[in-house]
Amino acid sequence: MPTKHEPLLLLDNSTMYVIGQGTYRCTDLSFEEAKAIIETYDIDDIIRCFTDREIEKVIHDYLGIERKEFNYKAVRKMRPGQDAIAFKLYITPSETQPVIHADDGVQAKKIQNIYVYCQYITRET
Repeated sequence: MPTKHEPLLLLDNSTMYVIGQGTYRCTDLSFEEAKAIIETYDIDDIIRCFTDREIEKVIHDYLGIERKEFNYKAVRKMRPGQDAIAFKLYITPSETQPVIHADDGVQAKKIQNIYVYCQYITRET
């Protein structure tokens, strides 16, 4: 009987709780590597574990990953042999705080710099 393939989990900062007991291997990924890994999976074999649609916007608009409607599921923990890609936001205070005028004339002040990086996570045991 063939072994069931575990779905690829898509995580963000708020869903890292799925990493619990067990042995894990984490590897930093380039955006191109993350895109290539996601593209090897069928859409039905990918589970989006986060609810923040802004993370999806980052995935599609800034990382260049094809727009797909990933199925959402609240996952409590990774299973042995399961893989995940974590899209982690790294936020720093802005060293400069320029004021801009938005299209509707309101003033807005820059207060943060937001960066994103990817990690590939595999649960070994």
